Amino acid sequence: MRKILLSFLLALVLSGCMMGPDYRRPTIETPKSWRFEEKEAREISNAAWWEQFNDPVLNELIQVALKENKDLKIATARVEEFMGLYGTTRANLFPQVYGSASAGRSRVSELGPTPLTSATENPANNYAALLNGSWELDLWGKLRRGTEAARADLLSQQEGRISVILTLVTSVASAYVNLCNLDRQLDIAKMTAQSRKETYDLFQLQFRGGVISELELTQVKSEYEQTLAAIPVLEKVIAQQENALSVLLGRNPGPIPRGKKIDDLVLPVVPAGLPSVLLANRPDIRQAEQNLIAANARIGVARALYFPDISLTGSFGVSSIDLSNLFTGPAKVWNWTVPLTIPVFTSGAISEQVKVAEAQQQQALFRYQQAIQTAFGEVEDALIDQRRSREELEIQDRQIESLRNYARIARLRFNNGYTSYIEVLDAERSLFNAELSRAQSKGVLFQALVNLYKAMGSGWTIESSKK
Repeated sequence: MRKILLSFLLALVLSGCMMGPDYRRPTIETPKSWRFEEKEAREISNAAWWEQFNDPVLNELIQVALKENKDLKIATARVEEFMGLYGTTRANLFPQVYGSASAGRSRVSELGPTPLTSATENPANNYAALLNGSWELDLWGKLRRGTEAARADLLSQQEGRISVILTLVTSVASAYVNLCNLDRQLDIAKMTAQSRKETYDLFQLQFRGGVISELELTQVKSEYEQTLAAIPVLEKVIAQQENALSVLLGRNPGPIPRGKKIDDLVLPVVPAGLPSVLLANRPDIRQAEQNLIAANARIGVARALYFPDISLTGSFGVSSIDLSNLFTGPAKVWNWTVPLTIPVFTSGAISEQVKVAEAQQQQALFRYQQAIQTAFGEVEDALIDQRRSREELEIQDRQIESLRNYARIARLRFNNGYTSYIEVLDAERSLFNAELSRAQSKGVLFQALVNLYKAMGSGWTIESSKK
């Protein structure tokens, strides 16, 4: 009879229904192509794209960050946390068995309501060994839906960790490029300051000899000091950028080694890809979908509360006042029960829990749709940014060439007495500003390409997350 009952209950569990909707990926409208595309770009977004910079120092810094960054370590620990939560939730699907044992000695009152016979040993020993078990029958899928939600939570945290890796690598690359860009601006400022110092020294001699006026000397000095003033500002920003990059590397603030200069860095090519591929590459989109799956499963958990909870509980063991007889047949004890709990009146608590679960599922759905739209927007912005930055850089190159020619002619005219030095100052001031702007634009172009790789998402993050 017990075997028949157990077989019936097992069949009932296996055939139990599942409350709540099964997950189906929402239909998302995606653009067929990007507004701005590089037709000759290669599909390399799944590679370690930062190696295209061809700077071994940058490669080393990124490897250090992947090992030592504290945000990444926190994200890894969260994955471990949710792995444990998933295992704990999943364990409820299976029978739970616990063992217990006891040994003691006790005495009862001889004047109590139950008289003791002369044969009754008082005080007496008591020994027991028991196995206690329980198993909640998941007839309505509450535990299975809970396990489904816990698994999605775990995968969401794993995608979150991959997002941290993606953000970390692009942040290190951006900070390093910005550092190289600031170095270049500092070099321009120092070279310009040295050139103006030489001019100022020459004008001081000419002023003492009565060749030029004090007005011309003051103008040259003013330009020289203006250039000098730019140097400490750039040095301050460089030190702050080094400190920020050190934190990304998991280190205390300090200097950062350099490899190549920004003009020697190789511009990464623009990665190709269809908009629909973005859904599979972006870890934040995958994370948002896992959150949606978890919220969808929790609707089933809430709806299952309407139905009875049925469990199997029991115990089996031995108990005796004599240790030598503890494991004999007469010492055997056992019991089993099938407790059933039915919600009769909950003042609407269950229906409200269902409403909460459904509202959370709607929020997760909208966040998923929002993540996709944000991703498409970020890629479009990055594509526009890199294309227009290239055009701007080409124009600035031509402008600098013209200004260099202008400065050369202005100095030649001044040396031959055809014009005042004000014309030379104007030409050199314009050239200095143009060279600084060009250096900044070069940095903006590198940043745009880094942002594009971040926006496209990459398969390399999955490989990096395994290290």
